[in-house]
Amino acid sequence: MSIVKLNNRAVRSATAVGTTTQLGDMVLIKKLTASSSATLSFVDGSSDVVLDNTYKEYLFIFKDIHPQTDNVDFDFQASTDGGSNYNTTMTTSAFISYHQEDGSPAALSYVTAQDQAQGTSFQGLSDNQGNGDDECCVGTLHLFNPSNTTFVKHFMSRFNQYNYDNYSREDYVAGYFNTTSAINAVQFKFDSGNIDAGTITLYGIN
Repeated sequence: MSIVKLNNRAVRSATAVGTTTQLGDMVLIKKLTASSSATLSFVDGSSDVVLDNTYKEYLFIFKDIHPQTDNVDFDFQASTDGGSNYNTTMTTSAFISYHQEDGSPAALSYVTAQDQAQGTSFQGLSDNQGNGDDECCVGTLHLFNPSNTTFVKHFMSRFNQYNYDNYSREDYVAGYFNTTSAINAVQFKFDSGNIDAGTITLYGIN
């Protein structure tokens, strides 16, 4: 981002000001569309994907993610070797809110089964997803400064889904990849069956 500084004389004399980019602008990088896909992966340098030090924050937006199989978890993991392995060590926390269609039960609770303590498994973002024709999940995932080689890599996600048992369920997950290596690939999948439909769009945040 360039900073344009104008003094009084410059303003009076100026006929045009150069193009500027505002902080916080979302820059579209890549959109992937699922069609009975086992996984959807964003790998830096592959298929026009940018996931490097170009941006300090990356945002994934998930729309109408529909599973092939009922009662499954939508997961993700990251790679430090260009997607050869998705097993980066992470520590995470998770809590949910939910409300059933008939009005009961409803709750807000921490989900111990959904967190990791220095784990290398895929992390759940939206659990117990239903696969009915009208059922899907939507959400966002923020990944911060993945190319930094000094600090760990933080992330935060928020999803809402049609639960397999007729709940509206909201999942909040946050944590960090406990590595000082650059994260250069991210993969998404269900823990069983394919991603039947839906889109994932990656943006860089200026």
